[in-house]
Amino acid sequence: MKLATFDSGQGPRLGALTASGTDLIDLTATGTAALANMQSLIDAGQKGLAAAREALDAAGVSVPLADVRLLAPLPCPPQIRDASTAPRHIAHAPVGMRRLAAVMAGEPDPGHAEGSVPDIYKAQPIFYITNRFSVAGDGDTIVWPDYSSYMDYELEVAVVIGKGGRDIAADDALGHIFGFTIFNDFSARDTQLREMQGMLGPAKGKSFDAGNVFGPWIVTTDEIADYRNLRCVAKINGRTVTDSRLGDMLHGFEDMIAFISNAETLHAGEIIGGGTVNDGCGLERFEFLADGDVVELTVEGIGTLTNTVVRSS
Repeated sequence: MKLATFDSGQGPRLGALTASGTDLIDLTATGTAALANMQSLIDAGQKGLAAAREALDAAGVSVPLADVRLLAPLPCPPQIRDASTAPRHIAHAPVGMRRLAAVMAGEPDPGHAEGSVPDIYKAQPIFYITNRFSVAGDGDTIVWPDYSSYMDYELEVAVVIGKGGRDIAADDALGHIFGFTIFNDFSARDTQLREMQGMLGPAKGKSFDAGNVFGPWIVTTDEIADYRNLRCVAKINGRTVTDSRLGDMLHGFEDMIAFISNAETLHAGEIIGGGTVNDGCGLERFEFLADGDVVELTVEGIGTLTNTVVRSS
């Protein structure tokens, strides 16, 4: 199933996309407590999914997709973690940062150079925790913070935890995933460059209103045969700038879940980003977003997440 949070004028509601892809079945309209919203559905586990499938098959209250506003599937998730697992991105992003540092210092752009993957990225999943309140959805306009001049997108696939737990074994981890969604981790590169010198990870370079965009919906795990084979495409104003796959992740979602849950309890509804895909951001090409740019992220089997970026001024 493709499960969405939408607003058709009655406030946030839970919906399931029909097979035609043109309508949403209003699951909230059933009056079932487990279908009141996305978090309730996730918390209800398999019983909740069974109720959602039954409501979808019954084709009750239907709303045309064209007539609704899609919200982030989880407008306020319990937690958001974001990893970095794609080797070319890990190698090339620091090269882009060095180029940016030179340009910001008034020096000539040194141009592209081949980078390398630090050993720590090979040894374990590397991730950070970001602001769970700074969430947006498909179709939202992203107002860029006025403290930044270098705007960038990041194409990622994220998982939503369905069943919590602690010390989860990698072999059991897929059973803890509720579904998959697209994640655009918008990044203020100049701010990120400055603050990362503090050795504490990204803060205002990643954390600003609507900086974390998810959607257009969550696809349940039964619809994704092999997440590593998903094709990931980004377009800026209709021009293809990223065409990649998840296949060569240094650590899969199974390893991420096992690592994160080591001596730490994961909870239902938490989101874990798999990291920017190879060639999945402008920094790697040293191309940045401009005022009014339309960013479209498409992941095979999930859908397309679209946002427009505008400057605050």
